[in-house]
Amino acid sequence: MIEKLLQQGAQEMGIELNEAQCTKLLQYLQLIMKWNKTYNLSAIRNLEEGVKKHLLDSLLVVSYIKSGALLDVGSGAGLPGIVISIMQPELPVTVLDTVGKKCRFMQYVKTQLRLKNLTVVNQRVEDYQPEQCFSQITSRAFAEVDKTLKLTQHLLCDNGVYLLMKGANIAQENLSINMQQHALNAPSSLGRRFLIEIRKKQ
Repeated sequence: MIEKLLQQGAQEMGIELNEAQCTKLLQYLQLIMKWNKTYNLSAIRNLEEGVKKHLLDSLLVVSYIKSGALLDVGSGAGLPGIVISIMQPELPVTVLDTVGKKCRFMQYVKTQLRLKNLTVVNQRVEDYQPEQCFSQITSRAFAEVDKTLKLTQHLLCDNGVYLLMKGANIAQENLSINMQQHALNAPSSLGRRFLIEIRKKQ
């Protein structure tokens, strides 16, 4: 039932999941639900809602991901970063969060699902000073666009791109001309979902 819901939702969005991807995504969701009982990682408490609000919602960004190291800021339980890591196993993905228990969970998922391309960082984003810059930065529920840009600009390479996921509250964002807004092909159960794409000028 849950597998069918995931497969059908992905197909509606034009994404074909292979068996390995489907299995790992559902294993990941089950780990969220299991840890949720103790650590309160998410407000979502059942698998059906989890497929829609966690997995399908995170899959919406996948078709916009290019090659080059990716940073997911304010990942929480790993959304969308871990979903991207599962979908694109050759892509280096770093997930960052300030909350220790969430990072411990993401580290556990990395081990359990053998996600060799995933790096977990427990740090404030403004204090994070990696050796290499990132080609792309995603966020799903981190902060307003202005604040995200301010806190992360030191982490994005020249000509890098921001891929910021937003819901119906996008109207409250202070968007400028160089920000491309995409209406995402979300299943109706998710409501209106948008992606703001911003390319960093040299």
